[in-house]
Amino acid sequence: MIFSLDVRRARKGDCLLLHFGTKQEPGLIMIDGGPRSVYSPHLKPRLMKIRNARKIKKSDPLPIDVLMVSHVDDDHIQGILDFTKEEIANVEAHKPRLLNVFSLWHNSFDDIIGGQPAELTAKVNATFKTEASTGAVELSDEKVGSVEDIFIGQNPGGNDAADAEVVGSSLKVLASIAQGFRLRKDADRLGYGRNTEFGGKLIAAPQGKAPTRIANSLDVTVIGPMLEEIQALHKDHQKWLENLKKQGKTPEEALAAYVDKSVPNLSSIVVLVEVDKKRMLLTGDARGDKVLKGLQLAGKLDKDNGTKIEVDLLKVPHHGSSNNLDKDFFERIIAKHYVFSGDGEHGNPERESLEMLLKARKDGNFQIHLTYPLKEIDRLREEDWNKERNKQIARTKKSGKGTVREKWSAQDHGLLALFDANPQFKKKLRIVDEKKPHIIDLGDPLAASWPALAN
Repeated sequence: MIFSLDVRRARKGDCLLLHFGTKQEPGLIMIDGGPRSVYSPHLKPRLMKIRNARKIKKSDPLPIDVLMVSHVDDDHIQGILDFTKEEIANVEAHKPRLLNVFSLWHNSFDDIIGGQPAELTAKVNATFKTEASTGAVELSDEKVGSVEDIFIGQNPGGNDAADAEVVGSSLKVLASIAQGFRLRKDADRLGYGRNTEFGGKLIAAPQGKAPTRIANSLDVTVIGPMLEEIQALHKDHQKWLENLKKQGKTPEEALAAYVDKSVPNLSSIVVLVEVDKKRMLLTGDARGDKVLKGLQLAGKLDKDNGTKIEVDLLKVPHHGSSNNLDKDFFERIIAKHYVFSGDGEHGNPERESLEMLLKARKDGNFQIHLTYPLKEIDRLREEDWNKERNKQIARTKKSGKGTVREKWSAQDHGLLALFDANPQFKKKLRIVDEKKPHIIDLGDPLAASWPALAN
């Protein structure tokens, strides 16, 4: 049985293809499409190659069992919107479609908050510039910094760097509300069923629900978001709306009052997929502690803090952001393959996350997969480090409070130095090559059925 993850380069985002089934009855799940400039150079050519390898006529579309947008965030959804835009153009021009999508899995943010997103989108649009043709919101550093300053001022005594990431992650979700609307509209135009395996409703993790079977061969257990936490966010959203009417806040102040760790976490669909006792845990941008709790609710992990779950592959949450993870996460979820998707923008994957993994897995019996070379990641991480440091300096001068991170040091902060200092782990490192496919086979090798997919 085939069970392979095809990892694509996606800049700061995620883009994955999950192959399963047999040569005679192949299955394919497409998970996220990365940000802009990912679909055309990285995803579309691969989809065409898969279609050609299967000897599907150019006039016939490649079947996709599930198109899953795990997270309402530009670095997950925009590449999918680039695809749907092209597909609609094909339909209108009476040209063949590239894909035949049977089901779209996607939680729009208005579904997550229980509707009534108008006030929220109004505050986003009042704060940031919006691209007229697509509705995409441009998150300028200046405006994001303004919201960060207000949030940090409202939450004294916290970790400024962690608080800034909470703000940034939340704003990325809120800024993508319009993209979620567009995806839903495009899906209707293209005739995709939305969340059909879940009765067209929100995809969430109720306790004790049986796995969902896809194409008679793959079992999917939803680990997150958790229904009880979505219901709590509904209440928080209502309180925010009520306070908004009572208090005369600026748009920036209103957004600072809204952002919270739960916003990006509850926007992420987390799934455990299984074929023939092999397992992949795909986590979107969820928080590590919430992934552990979801595994407990699903009966995959005991509540005892000492228990562990073994999976064959873990897509590390939120591109390896250390604010989403702790050592306990890596101690309790043991994998043979760890996939970190990110090019260094926004600092991800962070060195602290990889240090946690290396401390938790001293046995070294695993592989680490990065979507970009260490030097490239460190270059963008250094740029992000210096940008955040300058913001902290300005914030401290303005308020007389806060902390400033130390100057960047390649030795102390770089990923390259970390792996050079741990040669036993560097041997386990696998880098996605821009010119070659990066396939992680957990079952029968994908290339055994279609040799062309190895190139």
